[in-house]
Amino acid sequence: MLELRQIQSVVDMALDEDAPFGDLTSQTLVPVTAKATADLVAREPGVFAGAEVFEVAMTTLDSTVSVTLHAADGDTFDKGAVLATVSGPARAVLQSERVALNLVQRMTGIATLTATYVDAVAGTNARVVDTRKTTPGLRALERHAVRCGGGHNHRYSLSDAVMAKDNHLAVIDDITAALKQAKADLPHTTHIEVEVDRLEQIDAVLASGAAHTIMLDNFSLDELRAGVAQIGDRALVEASGGITLETIKDVAATGVDVISVGALTHSVRALDLGLDIKVT
Repeated sequence: MLELRQIQSVVDMALDEDAPFGDLTSQTLVPVTAKATADLVAREPGVFAGAEVFEVAMTTLDSTVSVTLHAADGDTFDKGAVLATVSGPARAVLQSERVALNLVQRMTGIATLTATYVDAVAGTNARVVDTRKTTPGLRALERHAVRCGGGHNHRYSLSDAVMAKDNHLAVIDDITAALKQAKADLPHTTHIEVEVDRLEQIDAVLASGAAHTIMLDNFSLDELRAGVAQIGDRALVEASGGITLETIKDVAATGVDVISVGALTHSVRALDLGLDIKVT
């Protein structure tokens, strides 16, 4: 769950970056007594994410600014929909505008893209998950947006689980022995995942009896089907590598349990939302 402290940390950093010495334009041109109302308006349809983030971003500089949310995280909306309304001192609203929009547009873009991937595998047993290919400093927000779009999260960080990838395997002499030792050393609650890039590697991983998940990286559809059969119920099977909207349904049909999609966060387009302001 996205926590307030995580939101506040990102918002504080972003506001300081955007106006390290204040908003010179508003301070120069906008009367200190001016009030403003603004609607957060969708320029295109999508799935909303970042309601609380938007609210915190708009109210941090001045607690008298009020935000009324008209949509909740995970809600779908059409072009032209009013997602929130802001009112308060004009200077504070104007200074907060870009940071609030940048964050909510990116989060909503991620939620919208995730929903398309989730819809593509409807009717299968495959779970769509994100990866650690997130924007530095924004992982908590981006991961939350994935959940808003109906997806799931992979491990949050390097500290959460053992995940032996190709570069790890390249410097391990005996993967079976290494995994057995890991299982003996780690708490029973620690998840162990191993990435393989060819079918011939699977037996050595299974022989350890330690892997909870085996990731089949950049496998063809035929190889995925073979890998699923080879692993059986001895571990969860994850497909990864180059997954697109055009291919994900066929990948899900191979019988894999999890499909990880880095594009959910690393290649997403921010959704077009605008803040329409009227100064009174």
